[in-house]
Parts: sequence; structure tokens; C-alpha cells
Amino acid sequence: MSRNRKSAKAAGARMEQAVADYLAWALNDHRVERRHLSGTKDRGDITGILLDGERVVIEVKDTARADISGHLTEARTEAGNDDAVFWAVVQKRHGIGLHSTQAIGQQLVVMTLEQYATILNHGVPLGEEMES
Repeated sequence: MSRNRKSAKAAGARMEQAVADYLAWALNDHRVERRHLSGTKDRGDITGILLDGERVVIEVKDTARADISGHLTEARTEAGNDDAVFWAVVQKRHGIGLHSTQAIGQQLVVMTLEQYATILNHGVPLGEEMES
């Protein structure tokens, strides 16, 4: 593995741990933790989060360039692998470090409008009929 790849993996692992620690603190729930790799059917980077009794999948990204579309697709797929109703991507903000709880809380959360509406609707199917 090249030095740059090792460095990127280490940065990603630091970001994942920072997000897990932040959410455990913010939600006052010690069950929130960084999920370790789980084979071909990845189920997200953070585990232990529930919303209205349903699992939440969090995909964490510390990339030089945000691939929003690709990251959203990955998070949605991982939510399916975990039978989770709720999911989101946490993307590291350029220029905002991980040096404090406040800084970690300033990272970005990205999701589709449909997913945001699903969260606001507590997982209940949206509208009378969803158009495809």
C-alpha cells in the first residue's frame, strides 16, 4: 500500500472515530461506536444509533473532493445492507479540523431531500403515493 493511501486510510479512520465520539457525546449514548469493516456488504461506518427504534446508518467521508452523488449512493446501499430506514453521509469540511468537540460538530451532514423528509416523518411512508 502506498504512503498516500495509508495516510488517507488513517485520516478516514480518525474522522470516523471523531464522528462516533461526537455522536456518543451529543446523544449521551455510549453504544454509538465506529463499525469495523464487515466484508462485501458494508453497513456504514457508525453503529449504535437509533431513531424512533430504527437503525441509522452513517457513512463518514474525509476526502479532498466530495463526491456527493457517489457518497449518497453508497450510504443508501449500506442502509439497505443493514435494513436501516434512516441514513446520512458525514463529510469533512475543508479547513475545519477535528481538534475539538465544537469543530467536529461543524462537519457537514448530507442526505437527499427524500431521506430528510423520511426523518421528519419519523419513517412513515411519504405522501399518499410516492412518484418514482
